[in-house]
Amino acid sequence: MMHLTVLLPTQVLVDEDAAKVIAEAENGHFCLLPRHVDYVAALVPGILMFLDHEGREQWLAVDEGVLVKCGNEVLVSAVNAVRGEALAGLRDTVASRFRQFDEEQRSARSALARLEAGALRRFIDIEELARGR
Repeated sequence: MMHLTVLLPTQVLVDEDAAKVIAEAENGHFCLLPRHVDYVAALVPGILMFLDHEGREQWLAVDEGVLVKCGNEVLVSAVNAVRGEALAGLRDTVASRFRQFDEEQRSARSALARLEAGALRRFIDIEELARGR
């Protein structure tokens, strides 16, 4: 048995034993079992499945993150993740929630870029005034 911990910026989403963990990295899906060698992977947005201590499948939708397996400890750190009962419903949740999160990030980056551009214009104006005197 392994111990799986899934950490988000504001909470611990999962902290329980797991018999198997399946996740997706940039080069495809992989499966971790208790005697698997130590492993590190950069996760891509997708579904993470694990078997709990009773052998039931548990599903998580995980945004980008990092997975580290060291001994019997599996630690996942992700920006965003959602736990769900049914895989089909979880896929819908992932699509809507992560899409909304991406839109909010794009909007914030755009606003920040406008602020930076305005500040640079003002510095240029100040520099030109200083040279003119």
